[in-house]
Amino acid sequence: MPNRRALVAGLALGLAVAAAPFGAFAQETAQGKLPVVASFSILGDFVRQVGGDRVSVMTLVGPDGDAHVYSPTPADAKAMAAAKLVVVNGLHFEGWLPRLVKSSGTKATLAEATKGITPLEADDDHDDKGKGGHAHAHGHDDPHAWQNVANAKIYVANIRDALSAADPAGKATYEANATTYLAQLETLEGEVKAAIARIPSERRKAITTHDAFGYFVKAYGVDFIAPQGVSTEAEASAKDVARIIRQVKAQKIPAVFLENVTNPRLVEQIARESGAKVGGRLYSDALSDASGPAGTYIRMMKHNISEIEKALAAGPA
Repeated sequence: MPNRRALVAGLALGLAVAAAPFGAFAQETAQGKLPVVASFSILGDFVRQVGGDRVSVMTLVGPDGDAHVYSPTPADAKAMAAAKLVVVNGLHFEGWLPRLVKSSGTKATLAEATKGITPLEADDDHDDKGKGGHAHAHGHDDPHAWQNVANAKIYVANIRDALSAADPAGKATYEANATTYLAQLETLEGEVKAAIARIPSERRKAITTHDAFGYFVKAYGVDFIAPQGVSTEAEASAKDVARIIRQVKAQKIPAVFLENVTNPRLVEQIARESGAKVGGRLYSDALSDASGPAGTYIRMMKHNISEIEKALAAGPA
């Protein structure tokens, strides 16, 4: 039966693709590198920056993947079982992780990269709560702390310490790599602040798909309004969307942005019905692949701030 053969072949191909990262991970681990699992692509980049050649990194939720709704694979469980260190975001970002830890039987140390960060409450991200139409789940912490570069430095310090504890022989290497990378983040933070300063204060407002930019808002003073809450699992109601369209018109919000991990339908509807322009695509919860504009955390932040400045800095509101 051709259809059945095609189905089986397709399934086999899918399993092979899913297993490919684990194969490379296992091979590098066999060569003596420290096996580290990172829960999603931004953390994977941080681990690689600090770990360098001493680590083998497998990222569970890859480029352009949505960690809010991720379903782990058998290869993920194998990687977890083989890992000596698992780096996670925390703040309830990886809701699927406890099940994966249990099913994999991993003995790895779990390191929360957000340790020491003061979280924003999901319904407290913005000073104008109650007016902005944010669809938050009450009382939950906002997990998107990496959107503030100052927090990214804390992520890196935590990862440095976790790698050093897992591999004491590499401590000097991890400390040196972290120092170099932290200096790059310091430069990045200055670039972000300078770009925001070039945007007229009355134009520092925009629409995004889901509420992933609360830490960016608090740190840098650009207000993002979203029809979805901090998780992409939340569905925006027609009432929420209508309210945001009215708000865009009333406040003359200049632009709406697509996101790489969400369906563009809502934002395109808001742009169409409000008259706001589509300002481009922002990377919120995941990097692009290596060949894309946001293949590393630093490239992601530079891309985002370039798109934001380009859309908001000039032209009539």
